[in-house]
Amino acid sequence: MSKDFAQTAPAFPADAVAAIARPPRLRVLAVLSALMGFASISTDLYLPAMPTMAADLQADAGSIELTVSGFLIGFSLGQLLWGPLGDRYGRRIPVAVGLLLFVIGSGGCGLSASSGQMIFWRVVQAVGACSGVVLSRAMVRDLYEGSRAAQMLSALITVMAVAPLLGPIVGGQVLAIAGWRAIFGLLVVLGLATLAALFTIPETLPIEMRRKDSLLSSLRGYGRLLMHRRLIGFAATGGFFFAGVYAYIAGTPFAFIEYYHVPPQLYGVLFALGIIGIMLANVANARLVDRFRSQRLLQFGAIGAATCGVVLFVTGSSGWGGLAGLAIPLFVFVSWSGLIVANSIGGALQDFPERAGAVSALVGALHYGCGILGSVAVSTFANGTPVPLAVVVGVAGVGCLASLLLLPPAKR
Repeated sequence: MSKDFAQTAPAFPADAVAAIARPPRLRVLAVLSALMGFASISTDLYLPAMPTMAADLQADAGSIELTVSGFLIGFSLGQLLWGPLGDRYGRRIPVAVGLLLFVIGSGGCGLSASSGQMIFWRVVQAVGACSGVVLSRAMVRDLYEGSRAAQMLSALITVMAVAPLLGPIVGGQVLAIAGWRAIFGLLVVLGLATLAALFTIPETLPIEMRRKDSLLSSLRGYGRLLMHRRLIGFAATGGFFFAGVYAYIAGTPFAFIEYYHVPPQLYGVLFALGIIGIMLANVANARLVDRFRSQRLLQFGAIGAATCGVVLFVTGSSGWGGLAGLAIPLFVFVSWSGLIVANSIGGALQDFPERAGAVSALVGALHYGCGILGSVAVSTFANGTPVPLAVVVGVAGVGCLASLLLLPPAKR
């Protein structure tokens, strides 16, 4: 790691480079991947339990789907706080505080007696979880820049994808053995374990590199960042894609389990197919980014997402192909995450190395804010069929491609 770090981050003092380089590379990769994984594991683990939760809490499908939307609201807005805190106080302490909030929120979810209580604790859980996600991306930017940052983000996402790959499968088994409340108990344990692991790696932002302005001034700085067309282009491309992904997360438990009568234990297997696609696409992105540059790969991914969205709109709305007609375009759609997410985040971070925390927070807030719209749209128009899911994902795919118009042409 020290060689890559020295070549790509000359602005850091030599002693800081040496301090960051000492821990084994696999340990740093594992901790950062775990932090990034909280966005997905917090939801994916309980997806198979959503119909059971609805029956136990005497709530309809739309109310339980709003637990996904509530999580996204907390996750989106919380990032705007953690980003400036990470730029001012370093990365580790804000992440540690966030993990404690995550543990408290997970415990509250497990003790909830109504869908309203569940939504509230999901917001608390999300505010805590997002600290690790936004600041782990900033830590990557502390260490790398340009295509190398996009490459490392792809590597992290590939490792992190194990969480959503196993999440629904593990969640389905925990549901069968101990009930849905035990799923949130497992999240408490995972939060505490990650908190302990956090302090096995060093701080990546030295004191001399931290911003000295006030938190209020940093928050006002978001307005200036929103004036950069290139940043917004990258953020919007990923944002529309996130709208489709979270429509998929909120809508497939009911579309697969209730409409097509897939057993909850097998839902995790179907969900895993899309995650395998994400992992393979991220591996491809990490290998190709130096050759084709991240913006070109982002364009290719957006074209693929738009194509899958249109196909899904046709098959899901008409019922053509049954379960396969719905599942196959969905799985291919989410697989394009491997080319879209890392490259959109890396592109946005590239121009603002001194504000990596704030930019990462803003991009993350926009991404997950769009995810809110996608999940809420599926919940609002839920009618017991896969049609709302197909329509939302179709619109999201086309919007992802259209957002590329905000970017200048990619350089060879």
